[in-house]
Amino acid sequence: MLACLMSSASAQQTKHETNKRMADASALVATDAAPQATRRSIARAKKGPYYVDFRARTAASWGHAFVWYGKTSERAVEVAGLTPKGDTLSYVLGHLTWVPSETGASYGDLDPEYLTASYRVYLNEADAKRVFAYIKKLQASSPVWNAETTNCTGFIGDIAEYMGLKVPYRWQRPENFVNSLKEINGGRQMVRLSAE
Repeated sequence: MLACLMSSASAQQTKHETNKRMADASALVATDAAPQATRRSIARAKKGPYYVDFRARTAASWGHAFVWYGKTSERAVEVAGLTPKGDTLSYVLGHLTWVPSETGASYGDLDPEYLTASYRVYLNEADAKRVFAYIKKLQASSPVWNAETTNCTGFIGDIAEYMGLKVPYRWQRPENFVNSLKEINGGRQMVRLSAE
């Protein structure tokens, strides 16, 4: 009983920390010096007003892959990724069978010091609506996690594939996956799904 209470308290604290980090990350996205902000605005206008950022970070073991997405001119950062729901036991069991999953922000997704790889691509508004809707649908239809078959690199690989990007071998370390994704797409920064 004590272990359950401790686990519940730990989960609440982690959720609170994640929400705080999301607010902090939103503030970081918006803090630029005026001249630099102007240059970035011009560059974003050429690339597209929306983005999907494929990211990898460190974790206690293997690492984690996830996406940030949103509008370049706004502070808000949306996060999507596939992780086992719960504590370390879920992660361990997920190497043997399927376990319940979570598909939002997880601990560390908003902390720059944990970031190991990033590949950002830009979208126009029509394409962003389609891609963001696909991400939400993927989140809603991903009830389980398994280390070998339904994991974080597979999840973000599905998003990349939907966007028309070339996708590398999915069952590799998250950092290697994101770097390979960037490499095989030639560092391409603009993605177009629809004709303008």
